[in-house]
Amino acid sequence: MLKSTKLSKNKKIVKESATSGPLGVVPYQPKKGEEYMSSKQLKHFEDILYAWKNQLMMGADQTLSNMKDEAANYPDPIDRASQEEEFSLELRARDRERKLLKKIDETLDRIKENNYGYCDVCGAEIGIKRLEARPTATQCIECKTIAEIHEKQVGEIS
Repeated sequence: MLKSTKLSKNKKIVKESATSGPLGVVPYQPKKGEEYMSSKQLKHFEDILYAWKNQLMMGADQTLSNMKDEAANYPDPIDRASQEEEFSLELRARDRERKLLKKIDETLDRIKENNYGYCDVCGAEIGIKRLEARPTATQCIECKTIAEIHEKQVGEIS
């Protein structure tokens, strides 16, 4: 069964389809001879990013609602500590998602500036498949591999 959901900026995604990706967006199949990062491709990735952003925002709203509903002043210190630990874990997860939202916004800016899909380090094409797997990627697989090896050897993130 297919359902469509409207997102901000009039974006539509398809949900509950056997062929849809993790965010309900069908993976892009480039046409033979199609130019890399054509307007169709850019729109496709923009749709993915807006769907992802919408999903994260809904999760944050749900967390806030749940924390308000579940907040209780338990007389037992162990129950209180357990609840505080649950809240702490949830807030840490939301903090990671907040950072991801920032990356999504930066990626949407890259699309608007026509810089999306190209490696920040060497300028090569990142590739449709890599961008499907990680829409916020800013490096091609070769440069990312080198950066990870360097990180392991030196112990710092470049």
